[in-house]
Amino acid sequence: MTDPITDMLNQIRNAGAVEKTEVVLFFSKLKYEIATLLVAEGFLTDVKKVAKGKVKMLKLGLKYNTGVPAIEDARRVSKPGQRIYAGFNEFKKVRGGFGISIVSTPKGLMTNNQARKAKLGGEVLLEVW
Repeated sequence: MTDPITDMLNQIRNAGAVEKTEVVLFFSKLKYEIATLLVAEGFLTDVKKVAKGKVKMLKLGLKYNTGVPAIEDARRVSKPGQRIYAGFNEFKKVRGGFGISIVSTPKGLMTNNQARKAKLGGEVLLEVW
């Protein structure tokens, strides 16, 4: 696994396809911050840090709207081989405003709307709709 964020998105997408209620991943601070933003935006139900012995895990609760996953799809924008940066005025709407971009700014991870209001640019990590 060379890219843990892409792996996280794939596991969420696959679990939603078979209507699982939760996904368990290896813990990292970046994945935890992304998951808390997705909970705040209404794409996931909850996020918990769980310890299994010495190994820290991350438990994500998946959200469904009448049997359809709240996360229809997700796309990694900035990849390890090609970083994508944008200024606050260059952020595009995702799926006509129905989705979000998660941006790594100097003040931490934010959605594209939060970064635009704070007038902060940064690395566009992923898009979720």
